[in-house]
Amino acid sequence: MIVDFNEIEQICNSLRKQNKKIVFTNGCFDILHRGHIEYLSKTKEFGDVLIVGLNSDESVQRLKGMDRPINSQEDRASILDALKPVDYVVIFEEDTPLRLIQVIKPDVLVKGGDYRIDEIVGSEFVISYGGDVRVIPFVEGKSTTKIIQKIKGINTG
Repeated sequence: MIVDFNEIEQICNSLRKQNKKIVFTNGCFDILHRGHIEYLSKTKEFGDVLIVGLNSDESVQRLKGMDRPINSQEDRASILDALKPVDYVVIFEEDTPLRLIQVIKPDVLVKGGDYRIDEIVGSEFVISYGGDVRVIPFVEGKSTTKIIQKIKGINTG
């Protein structure tokens, strides 16, 4: 379900009353690929409800450049919402999801890639109340950047 930033706190409070374990992750999810699917499936395994914070179009442009995103935030949110592991999608405007993490207060915060836990935005906050922070390795060779390079005919080796 795609929900507004202002709705998510109430939803999370209701989920907690039901003793549901809330898992949160975030990203741009511009061109969905196998790496995203495997990542989201593994992320969902850490709890009962998976909330995905989705960078807004403006946020993606600031992070990735003016030629991104390829797909609009509405399209990206709709695609994520259709995926089996994803329960809620929330679009956020900031460059980082810290404010959203502070509102959601997830039981588990998950990021992919080469991060150390102390480098993950919101990790200190989540750990401060006894939450868990996890890192899931990327699927080798699968990335939006590689897909864009392939489309443009750029040899990525």
